[in-house]
Amino acid sequence: MDTDEDVTVAEFERLELAASEEVTVELINGRVYVAPMADGEHSEFISQVDEQIRAYRPELRLFHSPGLTIPADRACRARPDGAIAPSGYFRTQPPWADPAGVAMLVEVTAGRESDADIDRTEKRDAYAQALMPAYLLVDRHRAASTIHWHPADGSYRNTATAVFGCGLRLPPPFDFELDTSVFR
Repeated sequence: MDTDEDVTVAEFERLELAASEEVTVELINGRVYVAPMADGEHSEFISQVDEQIRAYRPELRLFHSPGLTIPADRACRARPDGAIAPSGYFRTQPPWADPAGVAMLVEVTAGRESDADIDRTEKRDAYAQALMPAYLLVDRHRAASTIHWHPADGSYRNTATAVFGCGLRLPPPFDFELDTSVFR
């Protein structure tokens, strides 16, 4: 593969099939990103988001690391840490699912600080280009959570951030304050 050019979906799919189960492989805006499997703290943070979503919106579920076809400017095959969608949404979806029924994507930073920039910018921008309604980032490196919503013209129009310990108001259809003290 020529690293100076975008990776095609076909090239990515071959690479993903050959990848170790100990890594997650994603294609974001034509570039391949490889991340190690989540650690325990990462999993706990996802679980905390799931519990709070279910408490306020019991008809919604947090699906862990689904494969999504993200229709951004360039090829994307993402495995967000979580996708919030109605119960049963993924039941009939193929391995790389259509994200049309997803209300919010969730990422928790992992690995090195430099790896976190992928979640902060690359994925945020791809999700906005794909008109994903909301994107929640739990940033362990900065001890803060950020919600992005109202995508238009390739970016999110609204953003709110709360340091761990402060509440973070989530937009409709969630419309509740996420307790970030559980991430401390």
